[in-house]
Amino acid sequence: MYDTKVYSISVIKRVLLLISILAGALIVVYAQDNARYVKVFIGTDGTGHTFPGPSMPFGMVQPGPDNQAEDWNHTSGYQYRDTLLAGFSQTRLSGTGISEMGDILLLPYVQTQPENLRFLYFKDSEKASPGYYTLLKKDRVKVELTCSERVAFHKYTYPGPEAKLLVDLQHGLRFLTDSLVLESDVKVEDNQTISGYCHTKNWVERKYFFVLKTDRVFYKSELLPRGRKENAPKYLLAFTLDNTRILQVKVALSTLDVEDAKINLQAEIPGWNFDRVVQNARQIWNKYLNRIDITAGAAQKEIFYTSLYHFLLQPSNIADVNGKYRGADDRIAVAPNGEYYSTLSIWDIYRTAFPLMEILVPERINGMINTLLLHSKAVGFLPIWTAWGQDNYCMIGNHSIPMILSAYNNGFKGFDPREALEAMVETSTKSHINSNWELYNQYGYYPYDKLDNESVSRTLESGFDDWCVAQMAEKLGDKPTSISFYKRAGYYKNLYDPGSKMFRGRDTQGNWRTPFDPLAATSPMNNPGDYTEANAWQYFWTPAQFDVEGIIMLLGGKEAFTKQLDDFFTIETKNPDKFLGQEAMIGQYAHGNEPGHHILYLYAFSNTPKTGQKYIHRIINEFHRNTPDGMIGNDDCGQMSAWYIMSSLGFFPANPASSQFVLGAPQVSNAVIYFTNGKKFTIDAGKLSSKAIYTGKISLNGSIHKDPFINYLQIMNGGNLSFEMIGN
Repeated sequence: MYDTKVYSISVIKRVLLLISILAGALIVVYAQDNARYVKVFIGTDGTGHTFPGPSMPFGMVQPGPDNQAEDWNHTSGYQYRDTLLAGFSQTRLSGTGISEMGDILLLPYVQTQPENLRFLYFKDSEKASPGYYTLLKKDRVKVELTCSERVAFHKYTYPGPEAKLLVDLQHGLRFLTDSLVLESDVKVEDNQTISGYCHTKNWVERKYFFVLKTDRVFYKSELLPRGRKENAPKYLLAFTLDNTRILQVKVALSTLDVEDAKINLQAEIPGWNFDRVVQNARQIWNKYLNRIDITAGAAQKEIFYTSLYHFLLQPSNIADVNGKYRGADDRIAVAPNGEYYSTLSIWDIYRTAFPLMEILVPERINGMINTLLLHSKAVGFLPIWTAWGQDNYCMIGNHSIPMILSAYNNGFKGFDPREALEAMVETSTKSHINSNWELYNQYGYYPYDKLDNESVSRTLESGFDDWCVAQMAEKLGDKPTSISFYKRAGYYKNLYDPGSKMFRGRDTQGNWRTPFDPLAATSPMNNPGDYTEANAWQYFWTPAQFDVEGIIMLLGGKEAFTKQLDDFFTIETKNPDKFLGQEAMIGQYAHGNEPGHHILYLYAFSNTPKTGQKYIHRIINEFHRNTPDGMIGNDDCGQMSAWYIMSSLGFFPANPASSQFVLGAPQVSNAVIYFTNGKKFTIDAGKLSSKAIYTGKISLNGSIHKDPFINYLQIMNGGNLSFEMIGN
């Protein structure tokens, strides 16, 4: 017979031990520091075009080092291999192929040192992590940077009491211009404050307003002479520092006016505690980075969490703390819930990054969709590619349309779907820049003798948008619109050449463009032709985003479809050129550019789905590394990073406007996605190894899962997706 007293104590001890273990586990999850795996220099060397300076998730400012103001290698202002330093500007884009921003350059220096030392730094002194950046200049000035969402914070430690600071309002990251600033109105308010605005024209035409505050009094403010075509001032400030030899500077920005910049400054960084701002930035980054935990080796974790970091940098919320923003029509308005997003690289991010946002940051999606609709109200059509709220009309198609359909399909209700459909239809029927709907409808394609650049790519990408309009109309009960746009979605077949089994340029008489080389890549800026940063092989698979069955039928069946895929990945390319989108190649597959990012996952609909899994494994391991040159091809505001994240997790939005994610092969043995509602979704591939890279049986919540895809709600409802990993 048991001693009830002893038994009770034993049970109590066990319960207490269990509570302790569970509490410990909760503490581990809560205190997880995935920010420690982020190596912000990944992608800064070569063509990744990322930057190492601090930023907040979806933040307005990105203070950091500028090596050069122009040049394709310096589109973010920075290139890891460069050793010269122009200074530290407050805004930039991440991973793009064209420069923009670079506002308000600051350069601290010591005048008693040789002048050339102002522009040099010790490379081994350069360090960075989420929310923090530092280097030591060769004139012995230590630079440290951090920020909040709308305020950049600089800390300079000088070698002596005499300190100089250049404030350059003419500076900017330029693209095909040597003037940049159209007009400015800047004033020195007092001996600690400079404020004003600049009206610039580069990739976009825009206005920014600012206030600059120093924590020390400058005893001299020298207005420097202006150069040719310079329309903004440069100041040289002089300080005498105390024994700390520290000078701190804050720069707050706004799209509205100086007063709102001051409101942003007071709301976000009212004091001068630099370390506290750094700590706060890291805490906020971990709030996002801790939404996924993976089981993987150290190097793979560094690539994964750096990808997650880059993915979360943009789009930028350019609304002020009071919710006001300057719209595409130059009018001031108040954004719903204080969110108005820009740096929307839509041609890139609609493919993978936006569907991933719907999973990881669903609280941001309604704000993004409302931004698209507000932009459409202002100018008459949905945005194509925006920076600082203004459209640069870069790339082709109107891919705000699939983003809206995706959000609607996945149950987001923070926008009016009928208003959204109206904007989608208006965008697709009223001709505007890059879209000539009269020409498109007259011929059922864009004829190359009327549109001598990108005619095939424009036709194929417009077809996907048309399918999305048709889907939205069908779901909302608008049958006439649905029928009309389903017809247009089939226009891609009008460019199919059965002889070459390619989509080819066709003129107004129906004649094929000759000569025709399906391996020859074209690009509007470097080698104009029928395709956009790609060749005929690479654009063949564009309609498969929404009509895999249609492509299979065109080719004559699944066997022919499988052969076409096999040929695509094995036919060697001719003279690959990164400026034509030909980078990180496997056969004709160009991982370095977006049009091909879904193609591996089309193997799921072929006779040999494991072939696609082989290529996924190869790309993850060959084209992504934890080094500064570890990203091949522009990150394009997080799209390349999003591809890596989703492919690592084992599912991918081959059709990014639908609710379906094609199942691939996980590249981590375990991953847990934590949702803000307390649910979690676990991906398990415990037997993954260098030899076991293929999927066998797949189960969802304990039941065998036979479909080649999983849908959005199955993920968001939480549960367990288990992959049996096998060898050949």
